[in-house]
Amino acid sequence: MRKPPELFKALAVDTRVKIVELLKTRGPLGSSEIAEALGVTPSAISQHLKVLRHAGLVRNERKGYWIPHSIDVEAMDECRRSLAKVCNCGCMPRCHASTGGSDTRKDGLEALRERERELVAELREVRAEMKRLRGRR
Repeated sequence: MRKPPELFKALAVDTRVKIVELLKTRGPLGSSEIAEALGVTPSAISQHLKVLRHAGLVRNERKGYWIPHSIDVEAMDECRRSLAKVCNCGCMPRCHASTGGSDTRKDGLEALRERERELVAELREVRAEMKRLRGRR
């Protein structure tokens, strides 16, 4: 298990966060593709990827001449769980990240279903309030 300070230290640089976001949205990419997408030199991207790999957040696997980099999903889950422990946004009772540290898909899916039910109920309340306010005009 990775230590949270190592994970967050690696993500303390804006370019590294952008790399992770890019890999999350576009999937595995080579360093030159990342450099082009972010407008950063390939050598700078290589250094950032080295830090992210050392922290365990990104991995790569040579495929011929191409070396695609991808997110390590387990490491990102560790980040999420670490942040959930100190979260103060008020979501803790319903947050998927706060399911008691459970890593099973079943528990995560059930937490998301519960969150969906809560959001549907909240949407009903908002619509009712909007209707009430329209009637006051």
